[in-house]
Amino acid sequence: MKINVFIMTFAVILSSCSLTQAQTAYNVMPAGLYQAEQSHTSLTWKVSHMGLSNYTARFSDVKADLNFDPKNLENSTLSAVVNPASVKTDYPYLEKEDFDKKLAEDSGWFNAVKFPEITYVSTSIEKTSETTGIMHGDLTFLGVTKALPLAVTFNGAMAQHPFSQKPMLGFSASGVVKRSEWGMDTYIPTIGDDVSLSIEVEFMKAE
Repeated sequence: MKINVFIMTFAVILSSCSLTQAQTAYNVMPAGLYQAEQSHTSLTWKVSHMGLSNYTARFSDVKADLNFDPKNLENSTLSAVVNPASVKTDYPYLEKEDFDKKLAEDSGWFNAVKFPEITYVSTSIEKTSETTGIMHGDLTFLGVTKALPLAVTFNGAMAQHPFSQKPMLGFSASGVVKRSEWGMDTYIPTIGDDVSLSIEVEFMKAE
């Protein structure tokens, strides 16, 4: 039994090493269109709840296209579409209320029937280091379009992902939406005005 455990552990270590060694610099990656790989893309958000905790939820339906220029990152562009009806809160009392549906459809919250998409389109990219930058862009939410900068970190790249066999890029991003500026002022200040965004995405080279 101990030998089997050792062999399995050693295999996992070797596998991890091979994955790490497969990473490559972004400037030698192929240029062109990359699309968010759904099973490794997440958009979570949190907002102050009565000053006692930060209520956390997510959107499960997020699509994004990245036109990637490895030689000049500032020329890269991004567009993303979020389905507000895909909000997930892990509300525990489903027998009482479909809270996710209420948030999605209520006119004081995401109002997804009238506004079925939340979109983000980059306008410029500002490098702050070899692996970090600020993406400037326009967020359209509840019919209002305003500028929203995102702090972006480049996590790594693979010229040939071991599973998909395709080029992949990985990024993390964060930002803060002051929801009242987009017309959502329900329960402020009991529910906070500032909504913190946390984004994780792996982009796969499109065919």
